Amino acid sequence: MADTLQTAPDFSGWSCPLPLRDHPVVVMGHGGGGALSAELVRHLFLPAYGGEQLEGLGDSAQLTLGGARLAFSTDSYVVRPLFFPGGSIGDLAVNGTVNDLAMSGAVPAYLSCAFVLEEGTELATVGAVAQAVGAAARAAGVTVATGDTKVVDAGHGDGVYLTTAGIGLIPDGVDIRPQRARPGDVIMVSGPIGQHGIAIMSVREGLEFGAEVTSDTAALGSLVQAMLAVTPELHVLRDPTRGGLAASLNEIAAASGTGVVLEDRAVPVPEAVANACAFLGLDPLYVANEGRLVAFVPREHAEAVLAAMRAHPDGRGTVIVGECVADHPGVVVARTGLGGTRIVDLPLGEQLPRIC
Repeated sequence: MADTLQTAPDFSGWSCPLPLRDHPVVVMGHGGGGALSAELVRHLFLPAYGGEQLEGLGDSAQLTLGGARLAFSTDSYVVRPLFFPGGSIGDLAVNGTVNDLAMSGAVPAYLSCAFVLEEGTELATVGAVAQAVGAAARAAGVTVATGDTKVVDAGHGDGVYLTTAGIGLIPDGVDIRPQRARPGDVIMVSGPIGQHGIAIMSVREGLEFGAEVTSDTAALGSLVQAMLAVTPELHVLRDPTRGGLAASLNEIAAASGTGVVLEDRAVPVPEAVANACAFLGLDPLYVANEGRLVAFVPREHAEAVLAAMRAHPDGRGTVIVGECVADHPGVVVARTGLGGTRIVDLPLGEQLPRIC
């Protein structure tokens, strides 16, 4: 018992809107990509694992092996329901891992895929998910090279959970990571936000918002390569999944020690998403996306990169939404339509749990 107590996490130094030292149990917000997730990673997992590779906390780790620069990422998918407008847990898992690799500028190459199946799940359902995995991998130009299958007791899962990992090669001269954001960078978003989270919520809760909202899930490797063909001097790329655009911008600002100014009216929010968020009391900036990226681009390259993104099928809706500044380091602010400003903080947890 003494050894166990000595190696347990020390909660005394933790700081969080919900002090974890007073609530030492897992809550749904720990998986939401917000402040609770960050606290858990920084104070529990990083000290336990050690190693400088983890300190970057990017979408994927950037490694050197045998002279090659690799991006390596892993993720688990527990989305409910398994099938939703615009996609399924199968293509979501492939696209999510491909995108994590692409956000390092890597060319995704190989994936692993592990299935955790609940006893009693129909094999037709498992087969449909597997087919979606294969189709998404082929569309993204990657190979599922290995995998695993486990079964848990009935009542201890939601049919199918997936865990994927991926590797890809980072081209020479490419250095994309959150720490490289610089004052003067132009901030772009590759299309309308909030569609994935609202698509999941509409099916899960049986809600209608005047028009069907479909998930934006897509593999963005090809879009990133089109951007790099313009210039390798992209500073930061991020796919704003859990916690939405707000979480991604806050993480980049904190990692780089810069400020972010967001133009509220420039952020592309589809009418159906805006209506759904108004009805549900949500802020679209915090709603998850699965087929969008946010880019910090040096101002001298912004016009050419913007044109290349708009010429690509996955970037037709790209818009400039703000800039990186030297003021208020680590803080994201939004200019409102009325001429004022508001702080866009890191979310505590996830407004819509289990959306990926």
